Amino acid sequence: MSSRLSTERLARASAEHPKRVLAIWAGILIASAAVIASLLSGVLSTDQKFLNNPESMRATDQLTALGRGDVITESVVLTTAKGSMRDPAKLGAMDALAAKIGALGPDVVARVIPPSAKPDALVSKSGTSAVMSVTLTGDLNAANKEIKKVQPIVAAWSGTADIKAEMAGIASFNRAVNTQSEEDLKTGESIGIMVGLLILVIVFGALVSALVPVALALVAITVALALTALVGQFGSLSFFVTNMITMMGLAVGIDYALFIISRYREERARGVAKLDAIEHAGATSSRAVFFSGMSVVVALAGLLVVPMSVFVSLALGAILVALAAVVAALTFLPALLSLFGDRINAGRLPRFLRFRDSTEAGFWGRLVHAVMRRPGITFAVTALLLVVASLPYWGMNTGASGVSALPPDLPARQAFETLKRDFSVGQVSPVRIPVLGEDAANDPRVAALRTAAAANPAFGPMNVTPSTTSTPGVSIDIPLLVDSASRQAERAVRDLRTATDLPVGGGTAFNIDYFDLSSTYLPIVVALVLGFSFIVLLLAFRSVVASALAIFLNLLSVGAAFGVLTLVMQDGWGADLLGFQQVETIEAWIPIFLFAVLFGLSMDYHVFLLSRIRERFLVGRDNEKAIVYGISSSARLITGAALIMVAVFGGFAAGKLVMFQQMGFGLAVAILVDATLVRGILVPATMRLLGRWNWYLPRWLAWLPKVSIEGPVPTTTAPAPTPVAVTEQG
Repeated sequence: MSSRLSTERLARASAEHPKRVLAIWAGILIASAAVIASLLSGVLSTDQKFLNNPESMRATDQLTALGRGDVITESVVLTTAKGSMRDPAKLGAMDALAAKIGALGPDVVARVIPPSAKPDALVSKSGTSAVMSVTLTGDLNAANKEIKKVQPIVAAWSGTADIKAEMAGIASFNRAVNTQSEEDLKTGESIGIMVGLLILVIVFGALVSALVPVALALVAITVALALTALVGQFGSLSFFVTNMITMMGLAVGIDYALFIISRYREERARGVAKLDAIEHAGATSSRAVFFSGMSVVVALAGLLVVPMSVFVSLALGAILVALAAVVAALTFLPALLSLFGDRINAGRLPRFLRFRDSTEAGFWGRLVHAVMRRPGITFAVTALLLVVASLPYWGMNTGASGVSALPPDLPARQAFETLKRDFSVGQVSPVRIPVLGEDAANDPRVAALRTAAAANPAFGPMNVTPSTTSTPGVSIDIPLLVDSASRQAERAVRDLRTATDLPVGGGTAFNIDYFDLSSTYLPIVVALVLGFSFIVLLLAFRSVVASALAIFLNLLSVGAAFGVLTLVMQDGWGADLLGFQQVETIEAWIPIFLFAVLFGLSMDYHVFLLSRIRERFLVGRDNEKAIVYGISSSARLITGAALIMVAVFGGFAAGKLVMFQQMGFGLAVAILVDATLVRGILVPATMRLLGRWNWYLPRWLAWLPKVSIEGPVPTTTAPAPTPVAVTEQG
């Protein structure tokens, strides 16, 4: 008798009352749409926040107390190919632009300094470029909104007096990243859905069967976005969370539906009645989906300990969409299957276009037999190949790509490059240091800072400004003469920190704290992910060996993915061929984030594959036959699921933002390695070598709850299921 909370009973109940279940889901979707429309945009922010109190944040707090908090200064970068910027006509035209910007009022613009005010400093030596300084009112969050009012004025004026005008600064950079990420999201969605749908049609051989997984994924994404909007009421989230939800929702939502629908069709092909077939699928594939989803959730939960808003946001988004996909797969999908019945096979493709089910005589069956004839050699060679592939990872440079993360043809990047070439780009994000106390201007530490800054060619002249509040003290601004996101700037600020006990802030200092935090928490996240994943697998398969083996093999595939990511995205091997932009650094959040996501997704396939192997092993107790059956019978599904994930992640890698290229490419490589080398070679080789030890559980762990993932062992006299191509019927 099934547990009242079992996946099979849930599937049966949903199938027996499909209209009621679907009506509930319709209500959830309507409510979700309303929540998304009214709340989501208000909780998303481009601002990255620490959830602890590093040195850069302490500096910001003290600067705020001095009345010298965030001072967001944007630069209007002006260039001409005709004449000189010092010509009176051009200076007058630029003064008119300054007046238009200033007319926005003090609620938007605090100060505008046109090139005519300081021509020696604000016009380049060549006379072909100039800079207009625009100080926005309020902090960075306010500036991110105010820039939307300034940019249209600049864009409309551009071209006047043969002058091209573009904006550079943290607010305009944030808006450029936000806009580009939305475009990349559309690109990723369209590629992922279209290619995924094509793969589903080929795998199932029927149009209706292919559309249902996409529908489930879209349901999960909608619900997760609504939940994100609600969670965001307790604190703003990174705007990247929407990209993460869409990407993960398409990947896991389609895959989970693929596994369950395939099992249902397999049961129907054996002559099992509709409701019983749905229940049997619930007892097997739905259980695998549940544990796969929990593997993803526990892996991503490790990111929640990292005290940085971007990590918490991405983890929350991915966790919410994974949970939504699991719940939809366990309830929404059985109800749909009940309504469709055998019409799930409607819209069949011609036989020659259908993806045939694998058998033990097929490619994967032959490969597994060949591997198990020489398991030691094949394991050693394949494992060595993956280890070699991982070696470039040890040369990975993590950091922030800064403006180089933007496409070269984007105006915001071109403006930054003009600033870098002709002026001091560091004026956009200077080093900022507070000094508290009476007579702070004469504090010996101020003189020491002046000496240290003067000795470093990366710094410009230091400025000291008195407090504008009742808190006594001064604020120090030191402009950087190099890109504030560059390695040179990072080294200069680190050196400055060693020269003083005052808190050093500013954009570069923020980045340094961010890099250090990522490095500190990477081993902690790794330990948590490995520990949580081992526990889930131990509960699922009641085997310490199978659980440890899954973690070991996943570490190999993740390591190889990191190595290939470094080789292509950082070192440039094949970057042009693949259409990627090479940069000097891998974004600091990528390694820690990819590890958690890749580990969760790798477990996704491993749970499904091991459940098939163990299902057959419990019937015949023959290790080799169980391995061959499990891999060959699941080959069509896992291959299709892997290709779908690769298509989804590849779609996001096809975007123009470097960070999404790195993320999508890393995920795609890991899934490809996991679904081919790991599944086809390493799993059969290691399981053949281990024999019955695969399912070893020490006696002292016998108390663990029996939450069998493969469902009840068949007790009927029906022959053991043989893979049957459902699409060949009728």
